[in-house]
Amino acid sequence: MDSLHNVIDPEIGLNIVDLGLIYQVDFDDDTKTCFVSMTLTTQFCPMGESIRDNVVNALEQAFPGYAINVDLVFDPPWSTEKVSEQGLKYLNGE
Repeated sequence: MDSLHNVIDPEIGLNIVDLGLIYQVDFDDDTKTCFVSMTLTTQFCPMGESIRDNVVNALEQAFPGYAINVDLVFDPPWSTEKVSEQGLKYLNGE
C-alpha cells in the first residue's frame, strides 16, 4: 500500500489509498503476480484510465518482475465512507 500512496487522484488531489479506492491487494509469489481490486469515485471518472495506469506503474516500480493485474470493480460502489481519517482531514482543508 505504501507505493500506492504516491498515486494521486488528479481531480481531487488526494492519494487513492486515503480516498478509499483500493479494495484489496494480493500477491502470488509463485507466479510473481500482484492482483489489485480497486474502484473509482464514479464509473464515468474521466481520469480512470490514467489512475489505473499509475497504479500499474507504481507497483511495477515497487515490485520489479511482478505482473500487475488491476481489476476495476464498482460493487460495492465507492462512497465518502471509504475515505480514511487522514483523507477526510485533507478534504476538509485541515
